[in-house]
Amino acid sequence: MKISEKIKSVIVNFISWLFILLFTYAATNKVLDFENFKQQLGQSPLLSSFAEQVAWAVPSAEFLIVILLVLPKFRYPALVSSFVLMLMFTAYIYIILNHSVFVPCSCGGILEKMNWHEHLIFNIGFVFLALIGLWLQPTPSITIKRKLIVVSSSALTGIIIVIALFLISENIHSYHNKFVRRLSSAPATKIKDYNLKLRSYYFAGADGDHVYLGNTTSQLLMTVVDTALNKTTIHNITLDKIDLPFRSLTIRVNGPYFYIYDGTVPCIFRGKISDWKAKLYKSGSEYFTYAEAIDSTSLAVRVQKRGSGESILGKVDLLSNEKTVLNHNLLQKQIDGLFDTDGSLMYSNEINRIIYLYAYRNEFIVVDPKLNLDYRGNTIDTIAHSNIELVDLEKRGERKFAKKPLLVNKDAAVYGNVLFVNSNIPGRYESLEMWKLASVVDSYNISSNSYLESFYVYDVDKQKLRDIIVHGDKLYALVGNHLISYKLQPIITTNYKKQSRS
Repeated sequence: MKISEKIKSVIVNFISWLFILLFTYAATNKVLDFENFKQQLGQSPLLSSFAEQVAWAVPSAEFLIVILLVLPKFRYPALVSSFVLMLMFTAYIYIILNHSVFVPCSCGGILEKMNWHEHLIFNIGFVFLALIGLWLQPTPSITIKRKLIVVSSSALTGIIIVIALFLISENIHSYHNKFVRRLSSAPATKIKDYNLKLRSYYFAGADGDHVYLGNTTSQLLMTVVDTALNKTTIHNITLDKIDLPFRSLTIRVNGPYFYIYDGTVPCIFRGKISDWKAKLYKSGSEYFTYAEAIDSTSLAVRVQKRGSGESILGKVDLLSNEKTVLNHNLLQKQIDGLFDTDGSLMYSNEINRIIYLYAYRNEFIVVDPKLNLDYRGNTIDTIAHSNIELVDLEKRGERKFAKKPLLVNKDAAVYGNVLFVNSNIPGRYESLEMWKLASVVDSYNISSNSYLESFYVYDVDKQKLRDIIVHGDKLYALVGNHLISYKLQPIITTNYKKQSRS
């Protein structure tokens, strides 16, 4: 059916005004919240190295296209530009979803509330709208063949630019080190996979008979799973004081006791796992972010220094009215003392030691219960300095990462004399394709500060490892909404006993 010129004009005008509204709104949002937009680009695995330039180029291009769309004389090149820009956005999201080591938490811009897949569909829709507009736009001096050549060459150029950014991005190069992992043997064997149905669980503790799971959405709910992953029991925890301004309660189990804390209040409860009733033992002391039980009456904590927010390791005595004991020299500042000292706080009952693993550098510290430093150890990668850049968003009163930080150690667990680290750094000869299918766990002998073995924890339903805990010869992993158990082989478990350090 032949479409009349009047209908063609109406359709082209409608499409043009859709793009005018889209680009005007998008560009204005970017300019009004420019620092946040630039910070979001800095989180991208493709654009972090070019965040400053792209932050200016994208809204400038969008405003220019709007001006050209308003002027009938320039509508054809404006529609070509709209098509290419939306195609580049689409190619960028496709690469992020399918070929990137990590997916940023937000794609930013006008559709910040959409997830990446919804954004991809939205962009594809506007790509087709631009093609329809180009096809129907009257261009007496341009033949259909010429139109096809212009559209094809423009599309190819746009896609090549996006692919080039991907190939020269930090996504390929900056994650690789020169170290070589020992992956030849099988130090961990998968035993069982249990579907928890929800992703809101985290490890609160483990013993020889049970695994204890807290829940971020039901903060006073304790789920206890037997070590065979066959039987589940649910307990409702009761607190003797509930009129505190809780924000985020966290549970830690170290039998026969369990502890509940909220470092933003701050407060610490303790109870017995026999009845799951907790009593308030500490309130109103220093603010803290993490706590780990040392024994029945004391906890190791990571405190935030008043004013600067810098992180400090300390110790809380539940039966004493004394202030938190702090050692200001344990966590070493490289940049700001807050972001650069982020990491995992752990305690090993078997060797009676506190272990703190930095997230953004290849270092961990081993400390005795009196907060005396034993030594500073290193993981096998070579990233000794935190690779982070920070930006202050004055309008929002926030400090954020200016670009995606190089996360070295994602998560960790300790049992006996062995430290287990979920590393984020591929070594030499390791395929990025494997890293898209699994997460790697490195193991270390703490007392000798030596690397042992590494093994893979495979993804489930395209979801990656997010938490680990170890007890005896069992390692338990939370992968998406699945709880998975692994049996650790003697190559690792024979290192559980502490050795004397030379």
